[in-house]
Amino acid sequence: MEVLADLTDYESLLRILNEHEVRTVFHLAAQAIVGTANRGPLATWESNVRGTYTLLEACRATGGRIERIVVASSDKAYGNHDELPYREDFALRARNPYDVSKACADMIARSYAVTFELPVAVTRLANVYGPGDLNWSRLIPDTARALARSERPVIRSDGTPERDYVYVEDAVDAYLAVAASLDRPELRGRAWNAGCAAPISVREVVQRLIAVSGRNVEPEIKGEGTPRGEIDRQFLDSTPIREELGWKARFDLDRGLPITWEWYRRRLGA
Repeated sequence: MEVLADLTDYESLLRILNEHEVRTVFHLAAQAIVGTANRGPLATWESNVRGTYTLLEACRATGGRIERIVVASSDKAYGNHDELPYREDFALRARNPYDVSKACADMIARSYAVTFELPVAVTRLANVYGPGDLNWSRLIPDTARALARSERPVIRSDGTPERDYVYVEDAVDAYLAVAASLDRPELRGRAWNAGCAAPISVREVVQRLIAVSGRNVEPEIKGEGTPRGEIDRQFLDSTPIREELGWKARFDLDRGLPITWEWYRRRLGA
């Protein structure tokens, strides 16, 4: 069942939680694009910060009926650290609007677990990719669209920034594992990393997607260095979620990119 509401409308959220007797909440709603946040931070603060505390307040007001709340933070909440990979005990050093909004939501969520004993946990996922992503400002969707049109993919940086990628089905499995962990009170208030711990450059991702597509093109590099407001190199240590919750990525890029390309190829009629 689909029910629409404004994430910042407390009364509507509380009504929905009560009327539909919701027991488990996955808070995935957000303004999710770094560039958009840099251009218009106000809307990002509203959705990512105000939306988070409004939802958590509505959950608190149900009087303990909500059994599990999983809040999606991000690897961007860590900001920039010289030491890699990022561990959950690293300080959140976010500086730019999107990163700060996710760090705020992250800390707000964990404060509700500590202060009000809400069954809350936080996920910090690597860059999620896979079928269904139509946000063309992201690297893999934009590259796939260009290839479907037989165009040269555009790289906004110099191609050297490195990221960790996690396939969408692995991301779903991570959310479900974290939700199940909330049945154990001692694990409430935790933050969990989930990634492949396999940093790869932007250029290499594009080259590998080109190879999967079978196109005979070279990417067009239009940037220099790392785009403003983004982090040059980051990837995650996912040891705790693997050892304590049994989660492990099943899809590396060699397996995930062909499935992803096939979805875009069919979607875009290539």
